[in-house]
Amino acid sequence: MTAARFDRPELAPLWAEARRRFESTTGPVSRLRLRNLAPAERVALADLLGLAYTPDPELTVSLRTLDAILLAATGGLDTRGVVAAIGGPLNNRAQERHHRAAERAELWRWARQHPTVTAEPALTTWLDRVRAGGLVADDTVATRNLLGRAFDVLRALPATGEPLAVLAARLTGDSHALDDDSRLGKMVLRALAVLRDEEPPADSEGRRRLWEHFGVACDEMSTTVLVAGIRPDGSSPLARALSAWADAAEGSVVTLAQLNRHPVGQVGETVYVVENPAVVAVALRRFGAACPPLVCISGWPSTAAILLLRRLAASGASLRYHGDFDGEGLRIAAHVMSKTTARPWLFHAEDYLRAVPRSGPPVGRVDDTPWDPALAEAVRAQGIAVLEEVVVDALLVDLATGR
Repeated sequence: MTAARFDRPELAPLWAEARRRFESTTGPVSRLRLRNLAPAERVALADLLGLAYTPDPELTVSLRTLDAILLAATGGLDTRGVVAAIGGPLNNRAQERHHRAAERAELWRWARQHPTVTAEPALTTWLDRVRAGGLVADDTVATRNLLGRAFDVLRALPATGEPLAVLAARLTGDSHALDDDSRLGKMVLRALAVLRDEEPPADSEGRRRLWEHFGVACDEMSTTVLVAGIRPDGSSPLARALSAWADAAEGSVVTLAQLNRHPVGQVGETVYVVENPAVVAVALRRFGAACPPLVCISGWPSTAAILLLRRLAASGASLRYHGDFDGEGLRIAAHVMSKTTARPWLFHAEDYLRAVPRSGPPVGRVDDTPWDPALAEAVRAQGIAVLEEVVVDALLVDLATGR
C-alpha cells in the first residue's frame, strides 16, 4: 500500500507539523503536538492511530507509534517517508541555518581581521554598526564585496586633493561609486565619521567637509547655484560678473569653485530664495534688468547654494524663502531655514490655503514646519500639493511691491 492513502485533507495538520519539525530540528523528533484540530481531523487521527475515542482538539502523537503504524500500512515508509511522498523531499532547514550562521560569522571575522581595521582599531565600531544593519540583500558574498571595496577606499585615504569622482573612478572603475546616494559612499562616510568620533554627516555640506578632512576635493565646478538680479558692491571677478549678468537681464550660474576663490561682495538688500528655476525665468521675463535679487536652489540645495546664501547674509542681505507646498518642499524649506538665516516668504498656512485647488497631486509625507506649525497641519488636512510654479503670479506681485 502506498502513502497516497494518507494524503487526505483531514490528516493535513499531522503531515504539516511533522514536516515543520523534521525540517527545523537538528536532533531526533520524538513527538508531534497538534492544536486546534477540527472535528473531522480528530476523527481521522483516531482512525489512523487506532484510538477507541475521539481525541481533544489538542493532541500529542508519539512518533514511535506513528512510525510503526505507517511502516505496517505502507510496507516500508515511516513518518518521514510518508511526509516526503505526500509533499516532496524534506529540506534540512536547520542545517541550512547553521551553514548561513557560519558564513556570517566568517564574514565578520574576516572583516575584523582585515589589515585596514587592525591598523585603525576604531573601525571596529564602524563594523559593529554595519553588522547591526544586516547583510546586503541577505547575501554574505555581496556584503563581503561591498566591504572589500570600502576597505580599498579607506586604505587609499588620505588623498592628495583628488576630486571625489576621480578617486572613485580610480579605485572602483565607476566615477559615481562614491556619490552621496551610493551604498558604498554612505558606508565609507560612516567609517570616516567613526574615525573622527562624530556623527555621520546629514547634508551635502557636511559630506563635502568630511571628504575634505581626508584629502578629497569634491567637484567644485559642477556644484552650482542659479542666481539673477544680484549686484554686489565689490570688485572681485565674481562680484563684477554677477553685476554684469544682472545688468544684461540674464540669470547666471555660480560654481562652488568661484565661491571658494572670490568674495561675493556686499549685498545689503533683500534676496529672494526660490526652489524652482522656472520662477527665475518668469521673473527675468517680467522685470528684465530690474529683476529683484533671486537665488534658486533647484530642489535640495547644493553646497554652493548654502554657501552663497550664508555669504549673502554675512554681507547684510535679508533672505526670504519660498518653495513647493508639498511634503518634500516643506522639508527642503526647513533645511534651508535651519542652515541659513532665511525666513519664509509667502510660505505660511494662509498662503497655502489661499492657493490650494480642489484637486491636484498628493503631498506625500508631511513633516512639521517649525516656522509655522499651522502650515503642516493645513497641508496634511488638504492633502493637495501646490507647486511653486502655480503661485508664481502671486510671487511676482510681491516682488513688484519691493517688500
